[in-house]
Order: sequence, then structure tokens, then C-alpha cells
Amino acid sequence: MKIKYILSVIAIVALTQNSFAQYSQDAIRFSQTTNGSTSRIKAVGNAGTAVGGDLSNVSGNPAGLGFFTRSEFSITPEFDGSKSKSTYFGQANSASRNTVNLNNAALVIYNQLSKPAGADKNKGWLSVNYGVGFSRTNDFNQNIHYGGTNSTNSINNYYAGQANQFGIDQGTLAGWAYDHQLIDLYELTPTTSEYRANNVSANPPSPISTAQEAFINRRGSQSSVDFSIGGNYSNKLYLGLGLSFTDIDYTSFSTFYEDGTVSVLENNLPVKRDYSSAYSQNQRTTGTGFTAKLGVIYKPTEAVRLGAVFTSPTFYNIDDAYNEGLASKIGNNSTTSNQSDDYTLNYNLRTPLKLAGGASVFIKHFGFITGDVEYVDYSTAHLSSNPDYNADRIDNPDIKSLYKSTVNAHIGAEARLTNFFLLRGGYGIQGNARKENGSDIKTVSGGVGLRFGSYYVDATYAHSSGNQNVFPYDVGTASPSAMLRNSNNNGYLTLGYRF
Repeated sequence: MKIKYILSVIAIVALTQNSFAQYSQDAIRFSQTTNGSTSRIKAVGNAGTAVGGDLSNVSGNPAGLGFFTRSEFSITPEFDGSKSKSTYFGQANSASRNTVNLNNAALVIYNQLSKPAGADKNKGWLSVNYGVGFSRTNDFNQNIHYGGTNSTNSINNYYAGQANQFGIDQGTLAGWAYDHQLIDLYELTPTTSEYRANNVSANPPSPISTAQEAFINRRGSQSSVDFSIGGNYSNKLYLGLGLSFTDIDYTSFSTFYEDGTVSVLENNLPVKRDYSSAYSQNQRTTGTGFTAKLGVIYKPTEAVRLGAVFTSPTFYNIDDAYNEGLASKIGNNSTTSNQSDDYTLNYNLRTPLKLAGGASVFIKHFGFITGDVEYVDYSTAHLSSNPDYNADRIDNPDIKSLYKSTVNAHIGAEARLTNFFLLRGGYGIQGNARKENGSDIKTVSGGVGLRFGSYYVDATYAHSSGNQNVFPYDVGTASPSAMLRNSNNNGYLTLGYRF
């Protein structure tokens, strides 16, 4: 009996992980990173591939370190105001969250190479500079709220589908829904039956309808510690190499509420009763990884800089813990609730490689115009199977079928109005990774810079926006969806010192 019980528990955990934990979504979530950068580069649309001489090169194009002729340090705190507006069955809602964090900090050490007496000091390798930095590459902090009246289906239909597919074993979501009388086994013919939702119309002939509402709270970020080296050859060719050690810290708490009417048996007679239910899902994911970058910048003329950078896939080892719960109340009965233990999994993720190229044109001491593009194929993200997890069963096929390649583009300019004051502006597009149910993320930015001898201050404001559809549960083509219009208002302040 003990062996049978252990095997039953293992099966329940496996069914739950395969049914509800969607690792393919996390694979893309953790692949959509951006380069951490200073306020200056943020202001020019994050178009830093071919600029050079900015501390953003520590985490961006390491070839830009070759432009430094002095050592330099800066720190960039950030204010992030996120807002999500939703529409669900015609009803509008919104939620917001404000956070303050460290976006970027970097140090470059200038190392001029010695030349023999009489040698041309402008030919050959002139300097090899070193950089170390911290970058926040992804921000997960977001609150989401949507709700409305669904006259098409109920989350109980989802529970019934799970019961028909996996059964109603003790400890499963479908088993809880059956015990709570949200679903039941209906006889179709003398020899066939299936699980169905117990929902009925509260006032026939009016259609069956349920009031639904969801709250999602997401927290955390991705960040990297970067080590880079960049060299200057004859003030024409700049080469760089970088290695980054990355970190994931992601938490999600979601609860889906539903109110409606069900038909249940009382004293062997069917009666209508109002019900309320709450389905909760909680996830905590942490991980570490590493990636490498190889960069080049070439100056065909003194005014033009051409840059390119290759970013290898990031190789992550990830620990995931997921739990779920169901609580319901029917009529005047007391609330019935169930809560699972954590379903834990350790797995490996390989994110897509990235290729970027760009150009900058410097107009003497008056400023510059810069732009770059980056290619990413999200369908090449890959989850590795292990004895506890078959990634090729659902998740890797989902990655290939639901996601696509895309191009991220950035453009910006800086104008030096005086020796003291600089003005900047930029625009960027982060391409949509999804084949459907999403949009590009567009960012407009602007900022100013102040110079005080060896000290400087840069401030930037950036506004980004994009749309996304989210699905609270899956019942095939009839699955309900909420349209989210997400926006972020970010402020960056860089304090720097050259020495």
C-alpha cells in the first residue's frame, strides 16, 4: 500500500506540473532582456552599439571601452512607474506599481600601453581598458487587474476538462473542483459519461453567466555582473570582449475569482445555489547563468563609427517552485479550501543568441546621431529535459510554434548646446516575440546632461507602451482573454566621475 501511495503522489505532482506550470512562457520571459545602460544611452533610445566611450559599453558593446582616455565611474538609480489598463468582456480596469531600484553601475580603468622611444603614439595598440559593472536587464514589477461578466463559459469548464483528461485523483485541481461540487460526472448514454461544469442560469431563459475578476502581482528582476575588456588599435579599430554572470529573481501571485450559480444535489434533489470560488497560483523562480559578448567598432572616417556585437546564448540553471489552491463557497455552506504543497523543479534554459549592428555620425563637437538594430530569434530558446521533466512534451514545441524571430531597433541623437549643457532624445522598438496576442514595445525617451569638470550628471525620462492578451484559463477556442495595455514611465539619474 505504501508503494502504491508514493506512486500516486508522484503521478499527481507530474500531472499538475505538466498541466499548469507553463515553462515555455518563462523561457521567453527570461529571454527578453535589454542592455543595462547609463542615462545618456537611455536618452538616445538605448542606441549604444556604435557610440563608444560610455560606461554602458561594460554591459553593451565592450569594444567601446577602447575609446576611454581616462578612468571613469558612474551609478544610475531608476524610478519605474508601471501601469496596466485592461479590458475584459467590455469592462475596463487598471492597476499600477511604483518601484525604485539600481539600474546600472560601472567602472572603467584606463590602461595606456607604453611605446618605445620614437614610436608613433597614434599607431598600433594604444590602450587596453578594463571594465566591471552591474546592470538591471529586465524588470518584472507589475500589478494587473481585470474583470467582467462572462456569458460564454466558466472556469468550472476548465476544471471539468482537466477531470476528463487526468481524472479526479485526490490532491489534484480537478479533484478539488469535484469535491467542492463545482463539477460533476454526467451520464450521456447508458455506457458513456463525462465531467461537466455544474453552472446553470440564475434566471432562465437568460443565459448562464458568471462574474469573473483576476488580480496578478509580479515582482523581481533580472540582472548581470559584467566584466569587459576593450582595446584601441590606431584610433581606427576597437575590439572588445565581455563576460556576464546573470541572475533571475521572479515571483508571481495570481488569484482568479468567480461568482455564479450552480445546480447541486441536496437530499437527492437538484437545487440552484449561488457560489463563489477563488483559484490561486503562486510561483517563485530563481536562477543563475552566464553569457559572453564579442564587439567591434570601426572608424572609416573621424566622424563615422560602425559597430557590431555578438551576444552568445545565456545558459541558465533555474529553480522553480509552484503551488496552487482552490477555495469555494456554495449557498450558505461554509467555505471549502484546498492548498497544494510546492511543486519544485530544477531545469536548464538556453536563451537565443543576439546579433546587433549600428552606426553613429559625430558632428565635430556639436553632438552625434546614432542608431542600431538587433536580431533575436525567440523560437530558438531551449529547455533541457531531465529525469523529472520532459521539456519536449509540451514546452519546447510551444516555443517553436508560438514564438518567432524579431528585430529590435533604436535611434537617437545628442546635441551639445554649450560646454556645460547637453540635450538628448531617442526612440526604440522592442519587437514582439509572439506570433499572436502581443505587440511591439515602443519607447520614447529624452534627457539632459550637465558637465562640471571631472563630474557629470545625466537625467532621462522614458515612456514605453505595448499591448498583450492574457488568458485566465484554457477551454480551447472559447478561452476568454483580457486585453492589457501596459505602459512604463521611467526616470534615470546618472552621477559620474572621471579620474
